[in-house]
Amino acid sequence: MNSFVYDIPTKVYFGKNQLKNLGTELSKYGKKVLLTYGGGSIKKTGLYNKVVAEIEKTGLELFELSGIAPNPRVSSVNAGADICKKENIDVLLAVGGGSVLDCTKFIGAATYYDGDAWDIQLRKVPVKKCLPIITVLTLAATGSEMDAGGVISNPETKDKIGMGFPVMQPKVSFLDPTVTYTVNKFQTACGAADMLSHIMEVYFNMDNDLYMLDCVMEGLMKTIIKYAPIAMEKPDDYEARANLMWTSSWAINGFISGGKQHAWSCHPMEHELSAIYDITHGLGLAILTPRWMEYTLNENTMSKFYQFGVNVFGIDQKLPQMEVAKKSIEMLKEFLFDTLKLQSTLTEIGIDDTDFKVMAKKAAKGGTMYGFQPLDAEDIEKIFRMCL
Repeated sequence: MNSFVYDIPTKVYFGKNQLKNLGTELSKYGKKVLLTYGGGSIKKTGLYNKVVAEIEKTGLELFELSGIAPNPRVSSVNAGADICKKENIDVLLAVGGGSVLDCTKFIGAATYYDGDAWDIQLRKVPVKKCLPIITVLTLAATGSEMDAGGVISNPETKDKIGMGFPVMQPKVSFLDPTVTYTVNKFQTACGAADMLSHIMEVYFNMDNDLYMLDCVMEGLMKTIIKYAPIAMEKPDDYEARANLMWTSSWAINGFISGGKQHAWSCHPMEHELSAIYDITHGLGLAILTPRWMEYTLNENTMSKFYQFGVNVFGIDQKLPQMEVAKKSIEMLKEFLFDTLKLQSTLTEIGIDDTDFKVMAKKAAKGGTMYGFQPLDAEDIEKIFRMCL
């Protein structure tokens, strides 16, 4: 196995009533706070008032940037950075789901750059500084509350690019499962699909690595499969929401990666879908992932699918490996499309093959995607077509 470095310096306040510590944590980084959030749902749920009340108790000066969209736009990054520069903001407070958190990370980095924030996504400028970031999570899905990465879209170029820099790691994250009680069935399901994909991008790997990490990943996947349906039917089930929220963080904070080094596959493909069609990220992953699995299943990869089927779905280990492997994919489909009730094809959500060639070439970056199995643009286009 490969050697690795693990360093996750985010402090987490997990559980009910932890917002009482928000003002104290913000005060450690200065006096001027920029609060970032999305379309206003935090005002409807009352979370906004709670956050503002904690800020006011500490005497901090508050500024706001609202309207951050799902699949966050670079325009919001530029707008936030402009506020930070004009008002000499000391600390950023992101209240929302992954889109708000991702956008806020790049606002923090763009504050130290005088040009268009899209230059950061294009890797034209190094990111060595970032304003300190504190998050209040409202949706279990992306894991952005405990990692240094993010994804930003540019509607003008129809690009969606993800990347990360250590300085963008949140300093503190507040994770209260009760805040997610108001998340609807669709978003709960999409969040579950996103979490599963984060784990699978690492789990499906033919490199020898720590057995312990495979066991952890299998446990995380079983947790999602157990609790996502419960949260959908009983949205105020604390145990279900808590398990999903903590799984979200550990699915992508670097811990499960160990020494694995291969590239991800489904996420780059999905980024092309949501860049052009602005679909929900988790839904795109749900449609893509089983087809990617079917495409990459062969005699050489069969053993990993067998392990997945036996340890995650409890398929009889005495059955032939290929039979178990194929059945594991079918059981994943049943979970995503029958249990979670997500749409199962691109056709159902109004997407045809018009842009497949361009999307496939972009996903492969003009060459080959060296993930679980090497995929070139032709392979990726075939996977897109399997999703119709």
